Amino acid sequence: MLLVAALTQRAAAPARSSETLLAEQIRLREAAADAQLAQRATVLGFYARRAFRPAWNNEQGPNRLADDLVAALNRADLELLLTDAFLLYGSHLLGGRVDPESLHPQWEASPRGADLGILLDDALESRKIARALQRLAPTHEGYQRLREALARARAFAESGAWPVLPKEPSVALLRERLNAEGDLDDDLEKAVRRFQGRHGLEQTGIVDAETHAALNVTADARVNQIKLNLERWRWLPQDLGRRRIEVNIAAFELQVIDDDDVAMRMRVVVGKAYRRTPVFSDTVRYIVLNPNWHVPKSIAVEELIPRIQKDSTYLERFGMRLQTLGGGPEATDVDPRTVDWTSITAENFPYRLRQEPGRLNALGRMKFMFPNQHDVYLHDTPSRRLFEETQRDFSHGCIRLEKPIDLAIYLMKKSKWDQEALERALDEGTELSIYLPRPVPIHLLYFTAWADDDGTIQFREDINGVDQPLARALAQRH
Repeated sequence: MLLVAALTQRAAAPARSSETLLAEQIRLREAAADAQLAQRATVLGFYARRAFRPAWNNEQGPNRLADDLVAALNRADLELLLTDAFLLYGSHLLGGRVDPESLHPQWEASPRGADLGILLDDALESRKIARALQRLAPTHEGYQRLREALARARAFAESGAWPVLPKEPSVALLRERLNAEGDLDDDLEKAVRRFQGRHGLEQTGIVDAETHAALNVTADARVNQIKLNLERWRWLPQDLGRRRIEVNIAAFELQVIDDDDVAMRMRVVVGKAYRRTPVFSDTVRYIVLNPNWHVPKSIAVEELIPRIQKDSTYLERFGMRLQTLGGGPEATDVDPRTVDWTSITAENFPYRLRQEPGRLNALGRMKFMFPNQHDVYLHDTPSRRLFEETQRDFSHGCIRLEKPIDLAIYLMKKSKWDQEALERALDEGTELSIYLPRPVPIHLLYFTAWADDDGTIQFREDINGVDQPLARALAQRH
C-alpha cells in the first residue's frame, strides 16, 4: 500500500499510463528486500512481452478474470500478485514444490518444462485460466488415481470413523476400524489379511504388533502420506515410455508396463538403509549373460577381507580371483597363498577381486545394464530365499530380480534371442553381451503410497526415511 500513499501525495503530477505505473511498481518491488517476486525472471519476461500492458486490470479497474474478493486491493499489487501466483502455482504443478536433489543426493528429478509466461499469455487471451493450470499437472494415470485416493482419504479423516485400537481390541472395534477403509469382510481373518496386503505386511490374518501399529496410523497421517507421494509424481518426466520398466523401491517390486497394462510383475531385493538404491530414470540397453562380478572396493575391504582372513579357502570356494590393480587385459592374477592377509587392511589393499561366472556368482546368470553414474543395474542372484521375505532391503544398491530369465525373454522379443537361444548361451558359461532390439526406459521410483487400477489405496513403510524430510520441506514452503 506504500505505492497508494506515494501516488496520493503526488496527485498533482501529470497522469501516467497504466503501463508506466506497472513498470514502476515492478521496480519498487525489486528494490524492496521484503517484497521480492517469487518468480522474478518469468514475471519480468511476461510483462516485457506485453510491453507492460496489464493482464488483470483495465482503465476501470480489475477485469473479470480477477477475483471479486480481492478487488479492493491496490490495482498494481493485485496485478503482480495474481501473475506471480499463477506462475508459482504453475511451477509447482510442473516440477513440484521441493527439489528432491536438495534433500537426497541420490535422488535425480526429471521435471517437465514449459514457458509459463507464454502459457499465461495464452490463457489470458483464451480466457481459460483454470484449464491452463489443470494442463500443467502430471497426466500419468498413477497420479490421477492417487489424487482420487486423496479425496477418499480426506473423507475418511473427516468422517471420524477411524477408531484408535487398544492393545487388545474387541472384535467390534476391530471391525469398525477395518470398515473405515473398506477392508471389512464377513470373514474377519480375511479382512485382516486384506489390510495387511495393502500395507506390505505378512498376510497372517492375525493382528500382530506390526499390523496393530499400521491400524493405529491416523487418518490425517495417511492423508499427508498421500500428499507426499503426489509431490513425487511431479518430479517425473512427462513421457515415461509406452513400454517401460518401473521399480518401486519401497514396495520391493518391479513391473513391466506395456501400453498402460502390467505385462509382468516380480519381487525384487533393493539396497540396505546404508546403501540405498538411488532414484532416477534411464534406459536399459543390453544384457550381460554369465557376467563376471568385479567386486567394488568398498565391498571387498569391508566385507570380504574379514572372511578371507578367517578362511584361507574362501576365494577358491567362491570362484574369485585376486588380481593386481588396473583391470582389463593388463591385470594379472595373484596367488592368494602368497599374500600375508594378516597385514591387509581397508587402507592397504593393493588388489582387486573378480568373481567368475558360475552358480555362486553374486550376479547370478545375467545382469541388465543401463549405464549410469551410480553403477546400479538389475541382476539375477543365487540367494533365492530372500524373495520369500516381506521386507527385502538386503543389497548394496543394485536390484536383484526374482524372475530374470522371464524379463530377458520379454525384452529380447523380435530378435534371435528367444528362450532356447538364451538358455543355450547361458549353459555355455561364457560372458556375453547382447543388445536389446529396442532400448527400454527404466524408472527407479520411491512411492510409499499409491492407488491400484481398481482404486485400492496401498501404503508402505518408509524404509529409506525420506517421507519426514520431504514433509518438513513442504511445510517450510507454505
